Amino acid sequence: MEKPLITIKEIGRKYVIGTEVIHALKSVSLDINKGEFVALMGPSGSGKSTLMNILGCLDTPSSGTYILNGTNVSHMSDDALAEVRNKEIGFVFQTFNLLPRSTSLDNVALPLIYAGASKKDRDARASQALENVGLGNRMDHKPNELSGGQRQRVAVARALINNPSIILADEPTGNLDTKTSIEIMALLEEIHSKGNTIILVTHEEDIAQHAHRIVRMRDGLIENDYENDEVKSVSPRLQALKDSGSDWEKIN
Repeated sequence: MEKPLITIKEIGRKYVIGTEVIHALKSVSLDINKGEFVALMGPSGSGKSTLMNILGCLDTPSSGTYILNGTNVSHMSDDALAEVRNKEIGFVFQTFNLLPRSTSLDNVALPLIYAGASKKDRDARASQALENVGLGNRMDHKPNELSGGQRQRVAVARALINNPSIILADEPTGNLDTKTSIEIMALLEEIHSKGNTIILVTHEEDIAQHAHRIVRMRDGLIENDYENDEVKSVSPRLQALKDSGSDWEKIN
């Protein structure tokens, strides 16, 4: 049987602030298999952001073990973690995190600079990634020349550029209107259907319903972890629009 892509075992994370010790995560154990689409939910202070930072190798646990794709990343140095992040994880953030003075093409190609790819290879792969998210005609545009949905699609293309093991999407629709949120969720569904593993961090119930599994957190612990029997999908609507020759922009 194939080993899980992610195994975390009794992960704890505490922060010392002055004389106070904050236990953000108490003892969290979780397996995520390759190709899963998981929503991580919980109210503010539940520990979901801390868990996301550990899963994304942006932080290390105070206790416990994290095995990512066969490698123990629990206590790596910052430089080693940065290397794992660049190779294994594609990030999509609520605030897009694009470089304002760079074109869409250069923003998408950025992770490939750290990976040591040549300029020709970077441009070819970034160009294809933008085509894949429906932005082939926006390659030379800077973020301020794009709509919110287009900026998030640039961010998704950048997240996919290194063929990562995991796409970690942190509130990816948080700054978008309903119509544009549907567009981005359709894109994440399409990416998942191609075999990618997606971890979606959200506090919105209707967004979480797109995931096939929901993990709910409270007070630094997993409160509930279950398969979603009523997966909400927007892909059929998107496919119907594509088949009719409509542009993605016309989803409403």
